[in-house]
Parts: sequence; structure tokens; C-alpha cells
Amino acid sequence: MEYLPIFLDVKNQPCLVAGGGPIAHRKLENLRRAGAHIRLVSPRLVPELEPLVGLPQIDWHQRPFEDSDLDDVRLAVAATDDRDVNRRIGALARAANVPVNVADQPADCTFIMPSVIDRSPVVVAVSTGSASPVLARMIRARLESLVPAGYGRLADLCSRYRDRVKDRFVRQRDRRRFWDQVLQGGVAERVFSGHLEEADAAMERALAADGDPTDMGEVYLVGAGPGDPDLLTFRALRLMQQADVVVYDRLVAKPIIDMVRRDAEHIYVGKQRNQHTMRQEEINRLLARLAKQGHRVLRLKGGDPFIFGRGGEEIDTLAAEGIPFQVVPGITAASGCACYGGIPLTHRDHAQSVTFVTGHLKDGSMNLNWPQLAQPNQTVVFYMGLVGLPIIVDRLQQHGVSPDMPVALIQQGTTHMQKIYAGTLSNIIERVQADPPEPPTLVIVGEVVKLREKLGWFTTTRDPAQGATTPVLPGA
Repeated sequence: MEYLPIFLDVKNQPCLVAGGGPIAHRKLENLRRAGAHIRLVSPRLVPELEPLVGLPQIDWHQRPFEDSDLDDVRLAVAATDDRDVNRRIGALARAANVPVNVADQPADCTFIMPSVIDRSPVVVAVSTGSASPVLARMIRARLESLVPAGYGRLADLCSRYRDRVKDRFVRQRDRRRFWDQVLQGGVAERVFSGHLEEADAAMERALAADGDPTDMGEVYLVGAGPGDPDLLTFRALRLMQQADVVVYDRLVAKPIIDMVRRDAEHIYVGKQRNQHTMRQEEINRLLARLAKQGHRVLRLKGGDPFIFGRGGEEIDTLAAEGIPFQVVPGITAASGCACYGGIPLTHRDHAQSVTFVTGHLKDGSMNLNWPQLAQPNQTVVFYMGLVGLPIIVDRLQQHGVSPDMPVALIQQGTTHMQKIYAGTLSNIIERVQADPPEPPTLVIVGEVVKLREKLGWFTTTRDPAQGATTPVLPGA
């Protein structure tokens, strides 16, 4: 290692910051968050620094650096706009055995300030040993997605229960196993989701258990989005990586299934029109049974669980049986497919509202409020509307919608199989019959569809190997 990674306690300790520019501001902010008492020396300050000089922990000396500014300080930062002054501060600090950081001059430093992920009391520091601060920031950005904000709350919980766990488990091996299971199970997820009282109750049950103290069966109802893996939320990805069992349907794209924890058990419960691998009631009971067996169950659903995803039915069963669960929203198909198709769902000139309806046929009919769906100045999105497309076209025109109303049918939106059929109510059936699309499909009806012709800049890149489709600007 080029540097020894350590964390210094500078609470209420005098620390020098020489300089009033953007670099000095960034370094001062880190010291301020760590509780240091800061001696700020600079003739001028950037606007970002000015509001801070009135804080009790910051003393601003409006003048150039003087040697005496290093007296009695615990740590020093040299960030003036004069390299010679910075070098002199570094030399004086080293002679006085004061740790010093000199901006952009590694040879004059005795320590460097890393890129920080602050989840206090959890803090992650990333450094490249001054080789590339930009690379350190890029690595930090990657890690941000892997360290949820709730890790600070989780560390607080660990601190509160540490002594009790030590008393409960005499052997270190047992304590380590307990914490491994708690920090990767239901207790941690309750903390991450903000249910702190439930997390405490779960810890109490775990400590009081006679056998295995960590039988934390739980169901994660996770929205997988419309197909592109890049549209998953951070939370969805985290739960996918820690589930014991995944229950999924046909609307979940294979590249997303491949991102689930590799040793998890896979159970397919896909449903198609008039062909159900497993009825919804059986799925509900399956989720409950698996959770009662102590499994962390991932119920992975295409789009968003609460938008035509029957998520409400599934959690109703779980709640009735007292099984803990959490719901993670996903990007619904209407939003994802419209975005990747270059169609804004609302527009001040064309659509002041948007309506989501299901086009799924029941008993050979579509029981929808057609007068409402035929109202002007709105966008109507039909989920699962391919089979019922002739009825949709006919009913809308019967209720006064012009045959020239723009329509778009989007096949397998946001994936490498995405294809858009654009037309009007008068000709969309003919276009679909000439080149039948592959489900799942989404139907968008409204004046906003014709904006796609104006948005000629909108293109997509497709990577069949990854199964991803990404919107980009020309030349990007």
C-alpha cells in the first residue's frame, strides 16, 4: 500500500484550512461533517463558502496565510491558489509533525483525502493514492448503489444490541453466525425500508429464540420493470442478490432473471391468455408456504407490482397469514415503453392527463368506461391490448374519437426486440395484420403519438447479448 488507510477523530479539534476556493470548500466540508473546529485562512472566499463562515465551528481569518496559523492545530489543509504557499505550508506542517494535505501536490502531503461514502456511522473511503482522483470518484459512484442509506441506521441497531448479543452467544463463532444472518436477512431489510420498530421486534424474537434465532422468512414483491435490466432500482437488485427462492412470470426478461442470486431456486409461474402455469390463488399460497419455511422469497414481476400486476392480491394473502413482506416499485410498462419509443405521455398542447387501462379480455368482452376513454386532450394506454385491439379501435370510434387519432403499438418495449407499429385508428389493424407483433405489447392512443415524428433525434442502441435497449442522442 502507498498509504495507510486510517480514520482520525477530529471532533472539536482545531484544524487549519488555508484557501478560499472550490477545493478548499470541498475539504472544509469533510472536516466540518467530522466535527472539527476549523481555522479558515484566506483573503477571499468563493460564494459557496460565505454562508459557512458564520457557523460556530468555523473561524475565518480574512488575510493571507501566516506561519503562526499552524500553531496548536491537529491537522492542516493547504488549498490556496499559490503552489509556493501550499508547499511552504506542507513543509512547516511536516516539521511540526502536523498531518498535512496539500491540494494537487502529493509529494508535499503526509495524508490524502479520499472520496467518501457517508452513511454515518458507516463511512467508506476510496483512494487511488493520488494517481487519479477522478477514478476514485467514479469508483465511489459505483459503490453508492451498493451501500444503501439505511446502512447508518443498521449500524446504530448493531451498536444498541452488541452487548446483548455477546451475552446471548458465548462463542465468537456463534455470534458471527448470528450477525451474518441478521445483517443479510429480515432485520436488515426492515431497517432499510424504515420500519425500525419492526426491526427491533425481530431482534428481540431472535435473541429470545431457543433454536435457530434467525428464522426470518419474508417475501420481496419486486417490480422488474418493462425489460431493460438498466431500469431496475438499486433496492430491487439488492434483494435479487440475497433471495433464496425466486418466483417469476413470463413478463420478466431473461437478462433480469440472470441477475438473481445464482444459487437461488427458480420457480416459474408464468401466465398467458387461456394458459396458466399456476393459478393466482396457487401463487399466493406458494409465496406464503415458502416464507413459512424460512425462505427469503423474491416475487419478481414485470413492470410495477401494483399496476395490473396483481400485487395487491398477493400481499393480501401474506398479510392475512402474518408473513412479513415488502414491496419494491418498478418502472411500469407505459412509462418505460413510451420513453424508449420517443412518445411523451403528457404534453401541454396535446394531453393534460394519462389513463392506464387493461385491454385483457374477460368473458369475450372489454368492460371499460368507453365514454371516459374517448374524451379529448388525454393519452390512453392499454396494457395487454393486442388481442383486444379490434375492440379498442371500434369502441373508441363509436364514442366519437376521430379515425385519424394517432395510435402506437409497442412490441416488447425497452428490450432488443422492441418494435413500434405507428398509425391511426383507421389503419392500425391493417398494419398489425400485415406484420403480427410478438407479445407483450402496449397500445398508446392519443395526439402525443404523432410527436414521435417530430422527435427525430430519438434513437436507441440495442445490445442483443445483454438484452438491453438504451435511449441515446444522435452521435452519443
